[in-house]
Amino acid sequence: MSRAVLAGIFLAFGLIPVILGLFWRPFPPEAIVAEPFLPPSLAHPFGTDWFGRDLFSRVLAAGRLSWAVSLLGTLGGGASGIVLGFLAGYFRGILSETILGISSGLLAFPAVLLALVLAAVLGPGLSGVATALVLFNLPYFLRLAHAGTLEIKEREHVLSAKAIGVSFPSIFFRHILPLMASPLLVQTTFALGATLLAEASLSYLGLGIQPPHPTLGRMLWEAQSWLGHSPYPALFPGLFLAFSVLGLNLLGDLLRDLLDPRLRHLFHPFPTSPKGRR
Repeated sequence: MSRAVLAGIFLAFGLIPVILGLFWRPFPPEAIVAEPFLPPSLAHPFGTDWFGRDLFSRVLAAGRLSWAVSLLGTLGGGASGIVLGFLAGYFRGILSETILGISSGLLAFPAVLLALVLAAVLGPGLSGVATALVLFNLPYFLRLAHAGTLEIKEREHVLSAKAIGVSFPSIFFRHILPLMASPLLVQTTFALGATLLAEASLSYLGLGIQPPHPTLGRMLWEAQSWLGHSPYPALFPGLFLAFSVLGLNLLGDLLRDLLDPRLRHLFHPFPTSPKGRR
C-alpha cells in the first residue's frame, strides 16, 4: 500500500469527524444520555463515559476544537515567522541580528517545553493556548524563510527588480515567496501534526482550553482514572489523535518527495530523454 493511500486513510479518520462535527452531533457533548460505561453500539458508536455522556459526540466536538486551535497556531506562527524571516534575510544589521537572536532564544528550549512554559505564563484558555502555539511554531518558519531569502535575494531576477526600484513588499510577494512555497508547504504539514500533539499535551496537563469544552488531551487525562472500568473513553480520543498526526506526517513525507527536484524522477517511470524522446 502506497504512502499516498495510507496518508489518505489516516487523514480521513482524522478529518471526517471534524467536518461531520461542524454540521451534526447526535447529542450535546456535556449531556448525560445513557448509563455509564456502555460499550459501542448503534445508539452510541463509541460507547459512553463514566458520566453516561456519548463519547462519539464528545470526540466530534473535541476533534473540531483541537484542529481549529492547531490550525490557528500553525498558520499564525507560520505567517509571523515567514515575514520576520524575510526581514532578517533581506535587511542586514541590527534588525536582522535582533530577529535572529529572538529566534535562537526560542529554539534554545525544547519545543513542547516552550509551549508548556508559555501556556503557564499566559494562563489556560483559548487565547493563552493559541498564543503559545503561535510562538511554538514561529522560530521554525522564521529560520526556513531566512535561509530561503538569503539565497533567493541574490538571484538575477531579484537584483533586477531592486535595480528598477520595485518595493520590497512587491519583491517579497512576487519574487521570493513563490520560490519558497514548496519547503514552506512541507513545513506547514509537519508543523500542524506537531501542533496537534502540543495542544493535546497542554490540555492533558490542564493548561489548555478549560471545561466544559471537551479537548482530546483533557479527555485522555480524565479517562486514565477509569481504565479499569472501560477502555473506550481513552481509546477513541487517542486513536483520533494518532490517526490525525500520522496522516499529516505521511502527507508531509509525500509532499517533500514530490516537490524535491532531486527525487521527482522517482515518480515518473518513463522520463523523457534530453532531446524530448521517450
